[in-house]
Amino acid sequence: MADFQRWAPDAQKHLKQGPGLWVKLRLDPFLLVLLFAIMSFGLLVLYSGSGSSEAAVQKQLIRYGLALLGMVIITQINLRNVQRWIPLFYIIGLLLLLAVLLFGVGAKGAQRWLEIPGLPRFQPSEVMKLVVPLTLSWYLSSRPRPPHLIHVLVAVVLVTLPVLLIARQPDLGTALLIGSSGAFVVFFAGLLWRYLFAAIAIGAAGLPLLWTGMREYQKQRVITFLDPESDPLGAGWNIIQSKIAIGSGGIDGKGWLQGTQSHLDFLPETHTDFIVAVLAEEFGLMGVCLLLTLYFLVLIRGLMIAGSATHPFDRMLAASLTLTFFVYVAVNIGMVTGLLPVVGVPLPLVSYGGTAAVTLMASLGILMSIHARRPQRT
Repeated sequence: MADFQRWAPDAQKHLKQGPGLWVKLRLDPFLLVLLFAIMSFGLLVLYSGSGSSEAAVQKQLIRYGLALLGMVIITQINLRNVQRWIPLFYIIGLLLLLAVLLFGVGAKGAQRWLEIPGLPRFQPSEVMKLVVPLTLSWYLSSRPRPPHLIHVLVAVVLVTLPVLLIARQPDLGTALLIGSSGAFVVFFAGLLWRYLFAAIAIGAAGLPLLWTGMREYQKQRVITFLDPESDPLGAGWNIIQSKIAIGSGGIDGKGWLQGTQSHLDFLPETHTDFIVAVLAEEFGLMGVCLLLTLYFLVLIRGLMIAGSATHPFDRMLAASLTLTFFVYVAVNIGMVTGLLPVVGVPLPLVSYGGTAAVTLMASLGILMSIHARRPQRT
């Protein structure tokens, strides 16, 4: 009893000091736990999808570590102090995208990378996933709400320029994500419904022009999406095998490392774009629902942070980054299940790769920074 009496005050002291660490680092514990859960689940599926490759898991762990470090660094930045630099970031981003078209490095038929002597190869379009919502939030936060038509048109131009440059690489997946992030900022700025309906009508009318501007392999993806059975051994192979893998998992799956579609090489890109098919085959509907629940909780937490922000810049930026995270999930699962054309969008923090992970963690770092600097209730 005496030992307990001596221990209790010390324990209470540590418990009181505990939250101070999160406050000092400006991290959101709930969001951080969700991210670690998603990444752990992703490593489990990646090990199976990569053919039990320990090297792939180790590389992904290193990338996660770098992404987490970047997130913590960004969390320490007060975005209000860098707002005046945002237009410069946007201009530099556009110049880098132009440099990609002129001097970029190609891979698999696309020219998306820049190689600068003394620096590692990087993809400027990933940077624009953050710069575009930052720019639109900066521009619209100082304008009346709802925004006037001229302000909406300027915002559309700010989004369209990088989207067109990225689509020329070509990289429709990234162009879609950046276009979505900009559209979310405009919507949360208080866009009038008549402008929204007009934009939908103009977009629908412009679909024929979009079709004529697409490359042949992009048109083939749309045709395959509409009728994958038209070429089951060619263009339709990927989506057909993906559906087979998802359906064969049933409710509780075949078990970890027991998937036949992935381990017998019927399913392509098992550790990147189609990793959710591996998950569905081995862990079944229950495993997919568990992962979707984690994503849904991240979405809810992000929207709560946006809702608690008092400054328009913080509110629009937080909402845009949160919903763009959701677009990642929706597009990846939609294309793997045949509900959307294949556009090469990774499953957040699950698909193998480092560039998208760093960008996603950076956006979540911005969310945590906004949350940490919100006015405290007294």
